[in-house]
Amino acid sequence: MADDFVKAVDDGLKLSKRIYFGKDRSVAPPKPIVAMEKASHSYLPTAPMVYAVISDPSIVDNPDIPSYQPHVHGRCDPPALLPLQMNGIALEADCYLDTALVTVSGSWRVHCVMGSRQCDCRVAIPMGEQGSILGVEVDIPRKSYSTQLIVMDEKNNMEKVPKAEDGGFLKPHIFTFTISQVDGGSNLSIKVRWSQKLLFHNGQFSLSIPFSFPEYVTPAGKKISKKEKIQLNINVGPGTELLCKTTSHPLKELRRQVGKLGFLYEAEVLAWSSSDFIFSYTVSSSHIFGGVLLQSPSVLDTDEREMFCFYLFPGNQQSMKVFRKEVVFVVDISGSMRGKLLEDTKKALYAALSKLDPKDSFSIIAFNGETYLFSSAMELATEEAIENATQWININFIAGGGTNILLPLNQAIEMLSNTRDSIPIIFLITDGAVEDERHICDFMKSHLTNQGSICPRIYTFGIGSFCNHYFLRMLAIIGRGHYDASYDADSIDVRMEGLFSKASSTVLANLVIDTLDKLDELEVYPSRLPDLLSESPLIVSGRYQGVFPDILKARGILADMSNFSVDLKVQEAKDIPLDKVLAKRQIDLLTSNAWFLENKELELKVANMSIQSGVVSEYTRMVLLETQRGKKATEPAEVQKKTLMLQILGVGFGNLTATAENIHPGSEETKLPEAAEVFAKAASNCCGKLCGHCCCMCCINTCSRMNDQCAIVLTQLCGALACFGCMSCCEVCCSGQD
Repeated sequence: MADDFVKAVDDGLKLSKRIYFGKDRSVAPPKPIVAMEKASHSYLPTAPMVYAVISDPSIVDNPDIPSYQPHVHGRCDPPALLPLQMNGIALEADCYLDTALVTVSGSWRVHCVMGSRQCDCRVAIPMGEQGSILGVEVDIPRKSYSTQLIVMDEKNNMEKVPKAEDGGFLKPHIFTFTISQVDGGSNLSIKVRWSQKLLFHNGQFSLSIPFSFPEYVTPAGKKISKKEKIQLNINVGPGTELLCKTTSHPLKELRRQVGKLGFLYEAEVLAWSSSDFIFSYTVSSSHIFGGVLLQSPSVLDTDEREMFCFYLFPGNQQSMKVFRKEVVFVVDISGSMRGKLLEDTKKALYAALSKLDPKDSFSIIAFNGETYLFSSAMELATEEAIENATQWININFIAGGGTNILLPLNQAIEMLSNTRDSIPIIFLITDGAVEDERHICDFMKSHLTNQGSICPRIYTFGIGSFCNHYFLRMLAIIGRGHYDASYDADSIDVRMEGLFSKASSTVLANLVIDTLDKLDELEVYPSRLPDLLSESPLIVSGRYQGVFPDILKARGILADMSNFSVDLKVQEAKDIPLDKVLAKRQIDLLTSNAWFLENKELELKVANMSIQSGVVSEYTRMVLLETQRGKKATEPAEVQKKTLMLQILGVGFGNLTATAENIHPGSEETKLPEAAEVFAKAASNCCGKLCGHCCCMCCINTCSRMNDQCAIVLTQLCGALACFGCMSCCEVCCSGQD
C-alpha cells in the first residue's frame, strides 16, 4: 500500500507541471528524484499533508489564473495524489511523565483544481513513537467533519465494509482518511490530535514529532502570509527539577517552575520547517526517585473510583550497575518467517549477542513444529561461544514448518530454573498465533509463581498482524517483562534491538509497594509489577476506594543483591490529566486481560474507556461524521449529517488460519477496486458458465497488467468470437427451426 501511495504522489507531482502560477511564483518546481531515493519511500509524508485525489487530469489547473492546457486523453487509474499547498501550521505538545499529547492545526488550499470542478482530498498524518490517533476535525466551505468512536457490534461491523481510502493506517505510524468533493480553490482547516511515547535513554527524555515539510507545499505567491507556530509544555510532576538539553527549533522560554517548563516559537517564514521537531530534557537526579499522583474521576467517567499513578525514574547516573543476565532467545523459524523477516531477525539477534557481557550467559531455541537447541545448558557469553552461536544460527535458521510456542517456552523455563544472583530472561520472537495461547498463559503463570527469589522475566516481540499481540502482551505481564512489536518489516531489527536493550538494563528487581493493602478496594495496571530499567521509567496506575496513605514505600533488590527502598510522596495531580495520559496504557492492559479471561464485562469497560478518552480499542470503531451546512446565511446552520465508517484500526487477536498456512506477514491480498468487483459480479451473473472460466479473478488480474498491444489483440479476438456467436444465433433464430 505504501508503494502505491508513493507512486500516486510521484504521478501527482508530474501533473503539477500543468499549473501556471504567473510571474509571481516564488518556489521552484519539485526536483526530480532519482530511482534510489524513490526506493526509500521519499514521498511518504514526514509531516501532516493533504493531497488532491486526481482521477481526471484535465481538471488540474490554477483556480485563480486559468491557463491554456493541452487536452488530456484518459484517466489516472489509480488516481494520482497531488500535494496541496499549505497556508499555515501550528503545533502544540504537552508532555506528562513518559507521554506527549500532540495537537496540530493547519490550513491547506486546493490550488491545483479548476474553480468549477471538485476533487476528493486525502489527509495523511504521520505520528511519533507509538502514536495513537485521538481525533480529527476538518472544516471546508459548506461542510465539516469530525471523528467519533462508537461501540463495536455486529451491526456496526457488517453494516458497511470500508474502502481503503475511507481511513486507516498507510504505515503503522501514518494515519490517512479522505474528504470527498472539495471545490477547487477552497481552503481546508484541519485539526488533529494524537498521543505518543517519549523516548528515554541515559536518563534523558526525547520528544520527536514529524514536522518536516517538502518544499512543494510552500505557496507560490511571494505575498502570501506563511505562519509557523510551535508551543511546548512540560510537566513531570511536583518537586522535580528539569534541565533542557537540545532543541531543533528556536524556542523562547515562557515560564519555568519546579517540574514545569513552557516554550513558544512563532514566526512568519519564507519556507516551512524542513526538520522534525525534537526536544530533549533530563530530570535532574542521580538516584532512583519517584512519586504518586492522585486524581478524582471526571463527571463523564463511568468508573467512579479514584485514580492513582505511581512513577519511578532510574535517574541519570551513568555508572548505575545493572543485573547480570541469563538469556534464552526463543525464535520462531516457521515457514511464514521466510525471507526478509528471518534475515532481519537474525541481524537483530547478532546485535543482541554482541552486547552481552562476558559474565552473562545465554542459549538459543529455534522453533517451528519442533525445537532446535543451540545448547542444552547455558553458555557464558565468551567470544568463542558467540562465534559458535552465530555459525549455528546461519545453519539452523531455515524457515519452514508450523508453529508450537509452548514446547520451547517450557524448555526455556527448565534451562533457567537454577538461576542465582542474576536476572533470568526469556526473549520470545514470533509472527504467528496458536490455538493454545490461554493454556500457555496459565502454564507460565503457574510455573513462574513457583520459582525462586527471582523468577524468569519474559520479553515478547510480535512481528506483523497475524500474531496475537494481546497474547504476547499478557505473557510479558505474567513474566514481569515488556512487550514490543513491529507491524512493518522495515523496522524489525531496530525495534527488536531496542527491546533487548531494555531487557539488559534492569537496575531494580522484585519491586513491591507497601501500605496499599489497607485500601477498601484496589485495582493495579499491570497486575504484576515489572522491574525498573535504566532505559525506561516505570509507570503503574490504577483505581482505588478508601483513604490513600500520605507516603508509599517501594522496595526491591539491586544488582548487587542488596535491598533497596524509597519513600514516595503522595500528591494531587495538579495540571496533569491522568485520565488522558494513562488511557492508552490502561486500555492495552485491560484488553489483554479481557482476552485472557474471556470477560464481556471487561470488554465493555474497555469500550467505555475508549469512547471517553478517544483512544481506539478493539471494541470500538472510529467513524467520520459529515455535517453539511446551508449555502446561504439565511439557511439553517446544519441541514444534513452523514456517518462514514472508517477502517478497523485495532490490531485484532491474531489469525490462526494465516499462521497454519504459513502466510507471510504483509502479503495479504489487496482488496479489488470497487469497479473491478462490480465487473466481476456482473460477468458472473450475465455470462454463466463461460464467464465462470474466462472472467475469473486470475483473468481479471492478468488483464489489468496487460500492455496496450496485447489488449488490442485480445479485444479483436473477442470481437471476432462474438461475431461468430452472433452468426450462430441468427442462424438458429432465422432458420425457422424450433
